[in-house]
Amino acid sequence: MPVNLALLLVEDDERLARFTIEYLNKHGASVTHFTDGKRGLQEALLRRHDAVILDLMLPMMDGISLCRELRKHSDVPVLMVTARTEESERVQGLELGADDYISKPFSPRELLARIRAAVRRARGLVGPQSVLRAGPLELSTQSLAATLHGKALDLTAYEFEILRVLAERKGQVLERERILELAKGNAEDAFDRSIDVRISRLRQKLGDDPRHPVILRTIRGIGYMLAWGEAP
Repeated sequence: MPVNLALLLVEDDERLARFTIEYLNKHGASVTHFTDGKRGLQEALLRRHDAVILDLMLPMMDGISLCRELRKHSDVPVLMVTARTEESERVQGLELGADDYISKPFSPRELLARIRAAVRRARGLVGPQSVLRAGPLELSTQSLAATLHGKALDLTAYEFEILRVLAERKGQVLERERILELAKGNAEDAFDRSIDVRISRLRQKLGDDPRHPVILRTIRGIGYMLAWGEAP
């Protein structure tokens, strides 16, 4: 993993931010810090960062609103951080395009590992470099580009990884925990609806009917399967 990552931290807890910045700086990161959501969003849109670490409970603009606005303009990896544990908030964050989620209190070592994993996914440095085809779906693991019937799909880095994992094993049923593992997620920290939320977002982007999906099929009690065969 290259050093000198440019990170944006939006966190209103000054003490936590200070310790987090100190640790990240020691491990090759340059951190820009803001304490309110409105200025954090302005910075995220003004300059390019390798990743954004975003608290949910922020003054001026909360993290959910910030993520929603950011995703309209940028595919930068977003890691959400919060002391609140409600599953609904975590689900909402993922639905808005967050790449990962970590709960307070957390170890700075784990945070750095998750940042690096998100950046690797965004840079296309995970898995073999090749083109995957499944019917009219085509994935380039080198550029993280995906097309369906020749039209580009707007995917987050983690959504691409999940689709890649399923495309590499098309026709094979994968358990939720296995999908997380292969996509470089954290199976131990995953909550029940994490993969379900991401599959739902992927179905929307693929135009797959959620009531009768023909592309990303749900295998009841087990997991998911990419059903398309080889392209003709």
